[in-house]
Amino acid sequence: MIKLALFARLEAKPGKEAEVAQFLQAGLAMANDEPTTPIWFALRLSPTTFGVFDAFHDEAGRQAHLSGPIAQALMAQAPALFASPPSIEPIEVLGLKNKG
Repeated sequence: MIKLALFARLEAKPGKEAEVAQFLQAGLAMANDEPTTPIWFALRLSPTTFGVFDAFHDEAGRQAHLSGPIAQALMAQAPALFASPPSIEPIEVLGLKNKG
């Protein structure tokens, strides 16, 4: 059962909103290559605020994601794209319905 997750809140620099959206859309391919990340969402919360929600079966999967290619790309692009460093919060999943 999926019990662990991460939520990253990302605030785009002025004029970088489209680039952030494209960066996150490209992240889907990397997420699909992560066998320990069964759930991954890229989100637009407002015109300038974005988010990533991903969930994991266990702590090992969550840690693998935090040290994987998506996290590395996010941190490499952070100074150019984001108004402040990404806020990444570990969270607990209390319930899940996934009927895709």
